[in-house]
Amino acid sequence: MKIPSTGMAPEAIMATLRSFKSHDMDWQSGRVFAYVYQPDETTATVVKDAYTLYLSENCLDPTTFPSTAKLESDVVRMVAGLMQGDEHVVGNVTSGGTESILLAVKTARDWARVHRPHITQPEMVLACTAHAAFHKAGHYLGVRPVIVEFDPATFAADVAAMRAAITENTILLVASAPCYSQGVVDPVPAIAELAREHGALCHVDACVGGIYLAFLRASGDPVPPFDFSVPGVTSLSVDMHKYGYSAKGASVVLYRDRDLRRYQIFASTDTTGYTLINPTALSSRSAGPIAGAWAILHHLGESGYREIVATVQAATRRLIDGINALDDLYVLGRPVMSMFSFASNAINVFQLADVLRRRGWYLQPQFSKSRAPRNLHVSVTYGVAHNVDALLADLADCVEEVRRMPPIDPQFVRSVVDTLVENPSPEVVAGLLTAVGMQPGVLPQEMALINEILDALPDAVANAIIIEFFNNLS
Repeated sequence: MKIPSTGMAPEAIMATLRSFKSHDMDWQSGRVFAYVYQPDETTATVVKDAYTLYLSENCLDPTTFPSTAKLESDVVRMVAGLMQGDEHVVGNVTSGGTESILLAVKTARDWARVHRPHITQPEMVLACTAHAAFHKAGHYLGVRPVIVEFDPATFAADVAAMRAAITENTILLVASAPCYSQGVVDPVPAIAELAREHGALCHVDACVGGIYLAFLRASGDPVPPFDFSVPGVTSLSVDMHKYGYSAKGASVVLYRDRDLRRYQIFASTDTTGYTLINPTALSSRSAGPIAGAWAILHHLGESGYREIVATVQAATRRLIDGINALDDLYVLGRPVMSMFSFASNAINVFQLADVLRRRGWYLQPQFSKSRAPRNLHVSVTYGVAHNVDALLADLADCVEEVRRMPPIDPQFVRSVVDTLVENPSPEVVAGLLTAVGMQPGVLPQEMALINEILDALPDAVANAIIIEFFNNLS
């Protein structure tokens, strides 16, 4: 594709963009239970207007745009207050949870270089339920993830297993509040105390749930301690663009004090260019997401967030009870908030996800692990809460439909898996992707067979295949 020789009219551009979206899931209908966190229309307009007002301002140089520093400071202070941080807590707004986690791991690594210089191969200990962003951070930053199991009944991190995994190279322990996959809050006080015992840092990943849990707690619901009220917690990550309902591109990383946050910041006067000072991973940063976060915090206020959380929590309880009441489905673990997953011992949930999608619903497939069956993840947000009863009705019908479907051929799956394990070369992968209905450069519509194969593969092979597919997508 080339740049057009002459420019398009604005109305033609917008019409073309709308046509591109025609095959996207219609999240505005409230049937996508993942990825999108939408507030009411008035609030969304406030966020959009604030975002576009600051669309072009660059946070790279606050001496040029001092209002961007004011916005960031205000957002950080408000979120730090929700996380029960004192006046010593500091932080920054990042582009998302992954960047916040990358920065927290980078800070731990660089802190250890000063305070534990004998460590040449740093490690972080985390449960299998922790977000993949920690694996990504370890891959980028040279910090080895040491993965431990979780309690198979509660899905909370196994503290005894974490203790056994600590070595002389351990610099960081990780807790989730909650883990994305099952909505379970780890035993943060025990993990933080374990970190203190061993002179390590402790990061709490509250990216998805920090805002929600804070207001759930403020409404009187029992919420396990997870934030700076817990001694030994040294950093937290909290996303505004999830249950803070801000526009995407706004997360907050927080540190207990400036002495620790110092290891996050990069500066350079080493070139012929301008002085570079980066508190986050990015240099140029649009102030739009920060302005959007500032605007929604002020627009909703504590009372507005409490009302949203009450609505969503009631819908979540109704959905969990409804799923547990259905034959052959059951909710996993002990979810604390508005996200959870469910499994089945009788039907293939990968097929169930496809059948639901045909009816316009999206639930997120998750693969099995040694202590967890394959399952479907559900994130209940304000924008989908009104559709819980409709989902339950369709879910019951879809379960019956899957019961009548022929099962995926296990012998075919086994043959594909054996071939890929023996020779996961790009040529073999390409041939087998075609055999299961995946064409180069084309996104598949039905995922059950593909997920069945990926679930049966060793993680390393499955990861290589996914990389190969996306490498050929464009």
